[in-house]
Amino acid sequence: MATSEAAGRRFAVIPALATAIGIVILIGLGIWQVQRLHWKEGLLARIAALQSAPPQPLDGVLRRAANDPDIDYVRVRATCPDIETAPYLRLYSVKDGYAGWRIIAACPLTGGSYGAILVDRGFLDQRLKLTAGQTISTPIVGILRRGDTRNFVTPRNDPAQNLWYGRDIAAMAQALGVSKPAPTYLMLEQPAPPPGGPVIAPLPSDIPNNHLQYAITWFGLALALAGVYAASLWRKRPR
Repeated sequence: MATSEAAGRRFAVIPALATAIGIVILIGLGIWQVQRLHWKEGLLARIAALQSAPPQPLDGVLRRAANDPDIDYVRVRATCPDIETAPYLRLYSVKDGYAGWRIIAACPLTGGSYGAILVDRGFLDQRLKLTAGQTISTPIVGILRRGDTRNFVTPRNDPAQNLWYGRDIAAMAQALGVSKPAPTYLMLEQPAPPPGGPVIAPLPSDIPNNHLQYAITWFGLALALAGVYAASLWRKRPR
């Protein structure tokens, strides 16, 4: 009898432990989504403020980055007269459902800690051929962005074929023959390339913010799991 009672207690502990672990995991996922919500709201507010922000001199922003590395989404201006005629790399991308390339070139820098900054000139449909540009007489304006983080589904870059799938700033700078690249890149806004050039796309046109719904879903599942377990205990209570 004692053995059967001990076994019964063990069988009662297992579902309780599994339920507790499941609830903790679900609540943790909900908290993570709340944190992501705050991050996304800050990002969207920053992008909204950027729409009317005047460009800052690039060299000053890069110097400031030594003490304040958060320069993502800062609008800057720089002198890059040969950016449309310089050698470029092709970064695979998809825009509006069409596959193509983002054209990456280097803008030399002088008088600072960095020798160049990579410039994303925009998107070119892979069915089109990039036409030759011309020297730019005015400063370029663009948005600073961080390099992308590779993940397990990102194909390997193939520098020998000029095929790039991830923004590896150091490797791209080496392929373009520049040293000491800035640890960020510049998404071109102005001037617009001539006809036949890439389509500038400095910022994503639509950044979803569904984290509140996700948080509610995870918290709701935790509550539902607790309810199911409580209901099972209610059915098993002595009568």
